[in-house]
Amino acid sequence: MPQINPYINFNGNAEEAFEFYRSVFGGTFKRVIRFKDLPSAGFEVTAAEADKIMHIALPIGHNTLMANDVPEFMGRVNENENRSKIAVSVESREEADRIFNKLSEGGQVEMPIGDSLWNTYFAMFRDKYGIEWVVEYDPNSDNPEG
Repeated sequence: MPQINPYINFNGNAEEAFEFYRSVFGGTFKRVIRFKDLPSAGFEVTAAEADKIMHIALPIGHNTLMANDVPEFMGRVNENENRSKIAVSVESREEADRIFNKLSEGGQVEMPIGDSLWNTYFAMFRDKYGIEWVVEYDPNSDNPEG
């Protein structure tokens, strides 16, 4: 069965953001590739960007959160214009509270964690890196993936 795995672009702070995400979700990085690890023919990077992230992957449950830093020559990514959200479905209210409290710290809460009109325990927010998240616990669902 196909899987959908979010892929995020960052402006040079992908590693910092993913260390933060790993502190929330746990686990180990499946892959970390830096620009300096690539063959340079046809894709030259500056010394300032050599240690930036070309690809990073963090398994979370049955899915993988992935990202990269956008090289400066390609322009800046406007994280605040990213209107996509990463939805995290959890198995308990306690897990929802833990993830919401950690991920939203330093960010901007759009909808605080609480009971929703559709009978779930739900929150919506932008983390301190500008990435938008939804955390939801559905007590009536047998499938924690939604």
